[in-house]
Amino acid sequence: MPDDDQHDPLGNWLDQQVRPLPPPPGTFELITRRARRRKLRKLAVGVVSAAAVVAAAVIATPPLLSLHVTPTPVAGSAAGRQSSPVGGQAPGPNGSATKYTPAPTSSPSSAAAPPAPVPPNFQPVSVTFVNASTGWVIGQAGTPGECANTTNPDICTSVARTDDAGKTWQGGPAPGTTGPSGAQGVSGIRFLDGTNGWAFGPELWATHDAGKTWSQVNTNGARVTDLETAGDRAFALWATCSGTGSTAFAADCTSYTLMTTTAGGDAWAPVGSATTGLTDGGAATSAVLALTSTAGYLLGPDGALYSGPIDGSWQTVGLTGCRPGTAQANGLPAGAFLALVNSSTVDVACDVSGALQVYTSANSGQAWTEQPASALSALTMPASATSLAAAPDGTLALTTASGIYVLTAGTAAWQQASVQDPPNGGFTYVGMTTNDQGVALPADASLHEIWMTFDGGLTWAPRTPITPGN
Repeated sequence: MPDDDQHDPLGNWLDQQVRPLPPPPGTFELITRRARRRKLRKLAVGVVSAAAVVAAAVIATPPLLSLHVTPTPVAGSAAGRQSSPVGGQAPGPNGSATKYTPAPTSSPSSAAAPPAPVPPNFQPVSVTFVNASTGWVIGQAGTPGECANTTNPDICTSVARTDDAGKTWQGGPAPGTTGPSGAQGVSGIRFLDGTNGWAFGPELWATHDAGKTWSQVNTNGARVTDLETAGDRAFALWATCSGTGSTAFAADCTSYTLMTTTAGGDAWAPVGSATTGLTDGGAATSAVLALTSTAGYLLGPDGALYSGPIDGSWQTVGLTGCRPGTAQANGLPAGAFLALVNSSTVDVACDVSGALQVYTSANSGQAWTEQPASALSALTMPASATSLAAAPDGTLALTTASGIYVLTAGTAAWQQASVQDPPNGGFTYVGMTTNDQGVALPADASLHEIWMTFDGGLTWAPRTPITPGN
């Protein structure tokens, strides 16, 4: 039988070994270059994707909240009107070097510098709030006797600020001291708004940049014993005094003149002839000032009451029956206090024959109504009253050596406020910022506290403007 395979060309071809044709020249090099480009494209896409994730994380992550209390560098001294430095090594009182490090400054192109801690042992002696959130306190910091002040090492002025109703604090430069022994330094602070403020008692310093710098105002030897702000002005009592010592700057004062200046200016001038050179027959006494948004009142050294519009001259209203006593360490008179509810409703409290009496006038001081003794029965130590304040709704708050007392608007009797762990010695100052919120200062500054109320004065608790751990 014939072999058919020998006669089948297709079959013979399939039985042979198949050899693939070689690729065209350069094929392998082309494949290698394309693979390399593909890897680079994947890498670029990965980098862009990672950057997008990082950016999204930055946008989505909330900023951390700092709950630390912050700095108080001591401001430089001034001869005449000089500004206190911000940042760097600030000179301390009377040109000496401060022992505290000011907060670092930042250039416009740099990130904001973190605030430094409030110096150790900060002891507030005066407080001011311009709204429910923002306030300042002034006091001493460091160890008394070791402050960098060649004239008086017990004086080391410091300032702290809060923008959250006392929960946290930050500091800034503070006025120095330049006056002669017994009439130097400042012990009080008042701000009109978030920009313009004054430190006083006995010297007078001003800031017009929210406390970043301070300039001394020349008072021609007068001591500033009281200062308040309202509208677009500041008012102050310039007094002739001879008392000595850091706690007696307002002692032995025999003459008072009411002075005023505009918010952004430092040109102080007498309000008018009626409130110039006020005396009590030459006897050493004191005076006190209170303002509303449109009007002001002054209880003079002889018990006379003066009043007038914020932007005009003041006149004598009449006698109150309350004569201010000797000045306390904070400059305010003992035994007579003045509080304003509005431009026409005035309250005065004073020590009459060893008992506290409170009088109210609803017609700008022309006629007075005495509160009955039953209304005052809660005041267990009436002769130790130290300060009086009124809320816009008419609620009155009174501090004494035993605590804080409140006469709620619309009620007939005073009641003792609930004070958490009452401090020894009671309180020396009280002020009401709103109908609900107020502030008080304990007599013992070494407690490092201010006290606040948020329910119209019924309950009070301390807040501490120092760094935890100091």
